[in-house]
Amino acid sequence: MAGKFELKTSSNGKYHFNLKAGNGQIILSSEMYESKSAAENGIESVSKNAGDDARYERKESSNGKPYFNLKASNGQVIGKSEMYESAAAMENGIASVKSNAPGAPTVEA
Repeated sequence: MAGKFELKTSSNGKYHFNLKAGNGQIILSSEMYESKSAAENGIESVSKNAGDDARYERKESSNGKPYFNLKASNGQVIGKSEMYESAAAMENGIASVKSNAPGAPTVEA
């Protein structure tokens, strides 16, 4: 089963999305957007930038856990990963975004 973008409305009326892998696991989460169209533009940007390894910013949290940000061409963060137990697991997460994001359908949750 292929991945999908899940578009949600939060309790405060703002929008955000998660990219889920085929197994249902969240592999990338967005920021909050003021409008649905802005969130949809974010999804489009993730799809467009996911295949470019240079757009991934590999980071480490204060407790030493690796994670990554996906950035748009303007340098803005368009998605953030979960915290991983190892750098290898983080690289698997990046590979999953690269394979799932392009062409993934958007569903409203």
